[in-house]
Amino acid sequence: MNHQVKRRRVPVHGVLLLDKPAGISSTQALAKAKWLLNAEKAGHTGTLDPFATGLLPLCFGEATKYASDLLDADKSYEATVHLGVTTSTGDTEGEVLESREVRVTREQIDSALSHFNGKISQTPPMYSALKVDGKPLYAYAREGITLERKSREILIHEIELMEFDFTTVKIRVRCSKGTYVRTLAEDIGTALGCGAHVAQLRRVASGQFGEADAVSLERLQQLRDAGDFEALDALVLPPERAVQHLPAVVVAEAGLFYLCQGQPVMVATVPPERGMVRVLDADGEFRGVGEITDDRRVAPRRMMAAHTAR
Repeated sequence: MNHQVKRRRVPVHGVLLLDKPAGISSTQALAKAKWLLNAEKAGHTGTLDPFATGLLPLCFGEATKYASDLLDADKSYEATVHLGVTTSTGDTEGEVLESREVRVTREQIDSALSHFNGKISQTPPMYSALKVDGKPLYAYAREGITLERKSREILIHEIELMEFDFTTVKIRVRCSKGTYVRTLAEDIGTALGCGAHVAQLRRVASGQFGEADAVSLERLQQLRDAGDFEALDALVLPPERAVQHLPAVVVAEAGLFYLCQGQPVMVATVPPERGMVRVLDADGEFRGVGEITDDRRVAPRRMMAAHTAR
């Protein structure tokens, strides 16, 4: 009989890079990881469709203050696109709407993909978590209701053809937040004149994080079952990693006192331009995020709680 080892209760503050499996929602994956780590507060940083897999950064405790930085970060995906078939959801989970003969060449695909580089306009799909009047679009879609959606501008930094085999196209996409790869696949199918849907989708990067550093739910479960809580805790990265891309400023202890009271302070050296910065103490420890003001001071924005600062 498998007797689980009871997880000792400890505060959990940091970022876990989860490799989400197919078949569960991002919220379900978060709930499972939160239970395995025995964490009190947690949030994910950008929804992955249930059928999709890959990198899903999760923030725990004080790190949830910096979840928006990861939510706003660029993402990279690898998608397998099935040409010739359109579905109601833009992926394999929907009903087939139309099937067409596929007669395209690699050159035609390269040409079609080139038109999606840069800033493009995209209309969010009905089967998405985007909310209207507090209700996700997919809930309306399941009721047979189609709402008018405003198109919005997204940025495709790079789109690369990785493989092509008659009706199957594998692409790699690096894009801005808010990009729906399912919609991108459908638009590619429209451009090729044959229609398309996403057969497989995997997120391989989110901001500065890559899939190579992600851990599966199975691995978390194994460590918990074995009672190896030290190894389990070691998988949670420090909260600072969520904002590692920001320039750092060092604030003396006296200045930190005023920052934590909500007051801006002068520092010896600040970046040349306004913007968000990581606040470090004299020992190099992360204490939170501030913003450079017009008068070259550092104003507090999202400071770490005192009991988690060290």
